[in-house]
Amino acid sequence: MSKVYTTLGASNHTDKERESNDFYATDPIAIEKLLEVEKLNNDIWECACGEGHLSEVLKKHEHRVYSTDLINRGYGISGIDFLNCKNKYKGDIVTNPPYKYAKEFVLKGLDLLEDGNKLCLFLKVQFLEGIARKKEIYDKFSPKTVYVFSKRVLCAKNADFERMKAGGGSAVAYAWYVWEKGYQGETVIKWI
Repeated sequence: MSKVYTTLGASNHTDKERESNDFYATDPIAIEKLLEVEKLNNDIWECACGEGHLSEVLKKHEHRVYSTDLINRGYGISGIDFLNCKNKYKGDIVTNPPYKYAKEFVLKGLDLLEDGNKLCLFLKVQFLEGIARKKEIYDKFSPKTVYVFSKRVLCAKNADFERMKAGGGSAVAYAWYVWEKGYQGETVIKWI
């Protein structure tokens, strides 16, 4: 039975051990696809930067990137606990947050942003469901756009993309969720 839940991406039902700090690096193609469809601020905070897979692509596209992470993975500034930050941020926030804290990253990110700036989170499509998320996020803060990947994108445990590919890739569907601080309209779903 656990294989069914693993295929669905239900991490709490998998027979494989999760990475202790929920570090699943994002294939850089994910941010390339977002940049094809979404205009981002020149200043970006990548607040769960891991080993820099997203930050490096953003820099390549000439964004000024402030890369931080709670854990030292040899990239960016470590020891920065995004969920306890207090200072407002004048740019956009773009990251693949630790999934177990995704709801908290949404709420904190929106709190830290100024009106008109964006919060872009790379999350499972399943993040759209859930009673608590509906009440605490979607009823109050609708994303402006959700970009669903039509082709699976890899998130590799401990950034081991080769092992992930050798194991058959990913059975998890992902999307970019884009909130614009102050946006009051309906959410638009697009495919990329």
